[in-house]
Amino acid sequence: MNAIPILLVVLCLLSLAYRFYSAFLAAKVLVLDDSRTTPAHRFNDHQNYHPTNKWVLFGHHFAAISGAGPLVGPVLACQFGYFPGLLWLVFGVMLGGAVQDFTVLVVSIRRGGRSLAEIAREEIGPVAGLAGAIAILFIIVNALSGLGLVVVKALGGEEHDYPTNSIITQSDSASGPIRLVSSGPDEAIFEVPGPSVLVFTDPKSQKQTEITSTEKVVIVAPLDSFADARPHLPQGRTFQLPPRSVRRIEGSSWGTFTIACTVPIALLVGLWMYKIRKGRIVEASLIGGVAVLVATWAGQFIPGHALLGPMFSLSRNQVTLAIAVYGFLASVLPVWLLLCPRDYLSSFLKIGTVVALVLGTLVVNPRLQMPAFTTFIDGGGPIVPGKLFPFVFITIMCGAISGFHALVSSGTTPKMIDRESHARLIGYGSMLIEGLVGVLALIAAASLNPEDYFKINVDLAKQPQFEEQIAAVCKLAGNLPSELGHFEEATGEQLRGRSGGAVSLAVGMSKIFSAMPGFERNLIAFWYHVAIMFEALFILTTIDTGTRIARFLVQELVGKAWPQFGRPGWLPGAVLSTALVVLGWGYFIWTGNIDTIWPMFGIANQLLAVVALCVVTAVLFNTGRGRYAWVSLAPLAFVLTTTTSAGVLLMERFWLAARAQGVSPGDAFKWNLNLALTVIMLALVGVILIVSIRRWLNPLQSKNRA
Repeated sequence: MNAIPILLVVLCLLSLAYRFYSAFLAAKVLVLDDSRTTPAHRFNDHQNYHPTNKWVLFGHHFAAISGAGPLVGPVLACQFGYFPGLLWLVFGVMLGGAVQDFTVLVVSIRRGGRSLAEIAREEIGPVAGLAGAIAILFIIVNALSGLGLVVVKALGGEEHDYPTNSIITQSDSASGPIRLVSSGPDEAIFEVPGPSVLVFTDPKSQKQTEITSTEKVVIVAPLDSFADARPHLPQGRTFQLPPRSVRRIEGSSWGTFTIACTVPIALLVGLWMYKIRKGRIVEASLIGGVAVLVATWAGQFIPGHALLGPMFSLSRNQVTLAIAVYGFLASVLPVWLLLCPRDYLSSFLKIGTVVALVLGTLVVNPRLQMPAFTTFIDGGGPIVPGKLFPFVFITIMCGAISGFHALVSSGTTPKMIDRESHARLIGYGSMLIEGLVGVLALIAAASLNPEDYFKINVDLAKQPQFEEQIAAVCKLAGNLPSELGHFEEATGEQLRGRSGGAVSLAVGMSKIFSAMPGFERNLIAFWYHVAIMFEALFILTTIDTGTRIARFLVQELVGKAWPQFGRPGWLPGAVLSTALVVLGWGYFIWTGNIDTIWPMFGIANQLLAVVALCVVTAVLFNTGRGRYAWVSLAPLAFVLTTTTSAGVLLMERFWLAARAQGVSPGDAFKWNLNLALTVIMLALVGVILIVSIRRWLNPLQSKNRA
């Protein structure tokens, strides 16, 4: 199957949904009326409230809602095949996600631009308002940890233990001999050029396992594992690995350098627009755009550099700390200095890359090599630990329906909208574009050889136990030749075992871009790192904004008992609340992995969508339009069913993992904490659902309600 037929059908369906269904929502359900005065005019202070051109606001809203979800979720869901995710993306966004964003935006506009929690308190009751605020805080922390982990997996280095008595044998076509790279006081580092075969006995099944690698392998062995505490090179092509040897995956110094450069570039842009050349937005935009491209190009000189290479080749934990520091600073510093200019820069890159990916897909027309359905639809997959139902619906969130968007639709956007009629384009239209982004990400991932897709997205430590299942999927696809070695050589990065979705998406995007006429294939490295920066900027935009939103929530909740703490301008309160939020999501990144954090993120995000749709339904009943409540009740019922089903299955998994034989106290605490958080989130949403149903059955009566 090629991409163009899929893309054309999707574009037609999205166009029809916007032309007819959004028009029905605007005219019949919401009854948009341009004679109403919007909050942007009523409270115009030229800061938070300000009438904005609808196309400018469309770009702002799209940049605000488009995090990493529509990029990463569809890539991970490719484990089940491309067709289930494709169906959920298209019909989910038309009937669920775009409906939620549109209706929440209009409800907030008609209530002075109030937040979702405030609207819940007004329309449903104080219990719903308090439970909503607490639930939103829990959900944001889970969401930020899920997104942050994607960046960590894409940029951070890792080490994976080799089983005892492992043997690596080079093939006759190996590009060079085994060599000793360095020997320090504690460890020796060996390099084994590929192709090679790793042979070991699986400690669980006690079966002999073989893993073929086409790429270079870096092995680290402690010196005390050698007989005389001195490293020895093997004779010939067979290497008996010393005890306690590990495979080291170096961090992406090119990617880390490029993304790190966006922070000082954003500071320069902010100072230029507000201090150096006040109001010269075009100048600042050109400077920032050119600087980002130069930084991406210059990143190729970082790997291998004696000083800068090790400086920017960070471990997983070092990248986690770096993201935590950035999130803290972006939340505490004035918005004009770092957050706004950096988000402004990232919006250019987001929109430009999406347009380029659409054009590239139409020109190249890549073949989807992943089967429509794989054997993992029945469960037991290496990436998403569960069956197709319900896990595909929480793996793909943003792009289909995302509760996080409700915070934006009841946040900055309703305070800037000029006319009510603009809400259709901004609320419904921008969500359709995000659904299209999800489809493009799915196409890019599905265009990879299935063997390469799984080798990238499955942790090295887990790959041996899934060799047979992955081989079955590859056979279903026709046993296509692997291209992973070529991509590793072309990008200069170790790609195998980079789970999280970001790396495989970047490889798929670079494959499409490099196949376009006029672009040489030796530009794969550049396109790969552009794609990595594109994804990381999506994520960091959500992290800085989400951390600030969570900080305000913490201050609001604590401020009920300590009024001074609730003042946003009080620096000690801002610092302490930000630190608590960053410690929360930073802990989950530090201790978690993608197959635990991403499902929790999915559940948290979809539960927030349930809260938002409960509020919208209550508004429809309270305003006398209960006959149209099905437009929100239908997606609410579906998302509630899939999310609670996945939540129950995850709770069972966490319970069993915490009580498994031989589990360490630290791991047991982690599993029990995940279990407790999932229970709390489900319980809070359950409370909101119960009080919402009571309100639906006994709606508020007021002539002034709209």
